[in-house]
Amino acid sequence: MTDGQHREECGVNAPADAAPELVEDAVPNTASDEDETADQPLPRIPESGGTGDEATVPPTSGGGGRGGRTDHSGHERTDAKPIRFYRGEAERDGGERGDETGTADGASVCGCGGSCGCDGADERAGIDDGRRTAAPDGGARPANVDGEGNLGDLSFTEPGEGRSQDLSTDRPDRRVGVPDGIDLDTPGYAIRDEMNDIETPDGKTWFMELDAAVIDEGRCIQCGTCVASCPSDSIGIGDDGLPELVKMCTGCSLCWDFCPRGGLRYERQWKITGGEDNVKGAGDPITEFSAKVEESWRENAQDGGLVTSVLIHLLEAGEIDGALVATESEEEPWKAESFLATTPEELIANAGSFYNQTMALGNVDVDQWAEKLPETDPEDLSLALVGTPCEIEGIRALQDFDWDYASQEAGVRAADYTIALMCTKNFNYERLVGEQLAEKRDIQPEEIGKLDVLHGDMIVYDDDGDLLLEEDIEEFHGAALKGCDECADFTGYCADLTVGSVGSSDEYSSVIVRTERGLKAWELTEPDLDYHDLEDRSAVGGLQSWDKKKAFESLERPFDPDAPRFIEYTEHAERYGTELNPHEADH
Repeated sequence: MTDGQHREECGVNAPADAAPELVEDAVPNTASDEDETADQPLPRIPESGGTGDEATVPPTSGGGGRGGRTDHSGHERTDAKPIRFYRGEAERDGGERGDETGTADGASVCGCGGSCGCDGADERAGIDDGRRTAAPDGGARPANVDGEGNLGDLSFTEPGEGRSQDLSTDRPDRRVGVPDGIDLDTPGYAIRDEMNDIETPDGKTWFMELDAAVIDEGRCIQCGTCVASCPSDSIGIGDDGLPELVKMCTGCSLCWDFCPRGGLRYERQWKITGGEDNVKGAGDPITEFSAKVEESWRENAQDGGLVTSVLIHLLEAGEIDGALVATESEEEPWKAESFLATTPEELIANAGSFYNQTMALGNVDVDQWAEKLPETDPEDLSLALVGTPCEIEGIRALQDFDWDYASQEAGVRAADYTIALMCTKNFNYERLVGEQLAEKRDIQPEEIGKLDVLHGDMIVYDDDGDLLLEEDIEEFHGAALKGCDECADFTGYCADLTVGSVGSSDEYSSVIVRTERGLKAWELTEPDLDYHDLEDRSAVGGLQSWDKKKAFESLERPFDPDAPRFIEYTEHAERYGTELNPHEADH
């Protein structure tokens, strides 16, 4: 109980003629019987008919009255503590301010001695402005306000100078103040079993298992199919260009099923897309040409500039609303990023090839490019996709199934035209441009005007077209994506058109027309081309055979175009030695 509470319970009004010295009052005896207290005055109430002079203070010693210092047996209490208080200012003034204090003779209503902010407290605190009065209820007046609520002199705390909160430059998620020897890392996936006893259904595959079998093993080819297939939009693209889980995995198994290095048996997809004969040699094309563009813009294009020309003609004919191509990063020279070109000028500006993946299928979401596309029903959009053979395998497999809830379903459906670039392998940007060229060969990214892989060599030119490097591509094997070794699809079996340099002379591109839609694109473009029959079919077939041979040596599973399209995770794990159920082992 506070001192103010003691005063309120005692409710004492001191006589007006009392001296201003301390007056003691004893703590009341709460154990008194009714018959003992019947003739005692009630707390805080003067006896009826009297004046302020008749208000009494309970005795400070003696018998069993309410204010006495006795216990239940009538003995004097030695532990009772006196209550000390001062009389108010009006009492010392002889009652001249009685009207303000609410008593007939000017006695202080409070008489508290200083805690409540009354006039007496002001005087002892050195405050004498002639305005402040005791509160009628004995409470404190607000600071800087007089009895009528008028604002008085104000004082403010000076703001600190040259001081600020210490800010850390560490990561915002870094834990601080962790005791030595205490591990506060995020719990592993095994905690799921500790939280519930629900068993995972047979055949259910999680992203964590794809992560362990493909991404952690360095086998990811960065096609982005897993991102496009995820119905809950749970997979994103990390700073390292690899897929990563960005929110809860639902275990739908689709990322595993459609991964060309995971559950998708890509050679079976060739057969489903192109028919029985689409698994031999360079496939079963409709026709093949060597062609080049004659316009002046071809100087910046790769080889004959065929891909850019085809896309421009499709765009101008209204066949497509845009084309998903590669563009150069603004921050890192010669690093490719996905870009949706919707004008001939954008296509020409981005002509040429880059030798790193862009996670193309991770960027087919039409919402990502909404500001560049017409305001129409997504089902009415038409796009062209330019990519490596593995990316075309992925988009074709996704298009064979209608997933109503797929997060990027509209973009998958909109990819009406596909153009594959002949490819034996692709590279990790940091390892190729940073390590192999910049560090080992002192060719800095800003010096490079053109990169090319031709006749089994890595060729680098400067901006003036002068040769900087020509070296066997095998010398750059350490910069290649490991998963490319398992690919047997050099010529893009699943595409509408395949374009590359193998099989044609310098400045010409080899064009393989594989589908009726590809033929339509060719026929739109052909009037503006310099072309003739494919010059060297054997070169294309030979490199395709070499690519298959390398794949057969690297694949840990049988190459079987007649086997089921999807490979069970358990079968893959058995073949590749992948740990089963890594999420239960705190992967």
